[in-house]
Amino acid sequence: MTKYLISFDEGAMVFPESELEAVSEATHAVLREAKAAGVWVFGGGLPDAASGAIVDTDGTVHDPAVPAGKETFIGGFCILDLPTRDEALRWAARFAESCRCAQEVREFMDDPES
Repeated sequence: MTKYLISFDEGAMVFPESELEAVSEATHAVLREAKAAGVWVFGGGLPDAASGAIVDTDGTVHDPAVPAGKETFIGGFCILDLPTRDEALRWAARFAESCRCAQEVREFMDDPES
């Protein structure tokens, strides 16, 4: 099995406020299905990037968290443990539909020490 990061950019979920409850329920339904299937590892939404920080290699902290040239930040993500990339793409499609925004899929590199 391989772990996959499925994520979307901050600000990508754009829909009327009146639809928030429906979007939330649809997304949580997919999440619950992933848990029931035994593929869910971890996930969640992230607050606005301005509430975070960037720490340079010398330990310097930058706030707000918007370094030069940085255009997007992760708005939410999940990590799923799946047998194939195709399966990761199928789950991403389900999250894309429920969240109403495109999802990025990336495979974690194998690291025997992690």
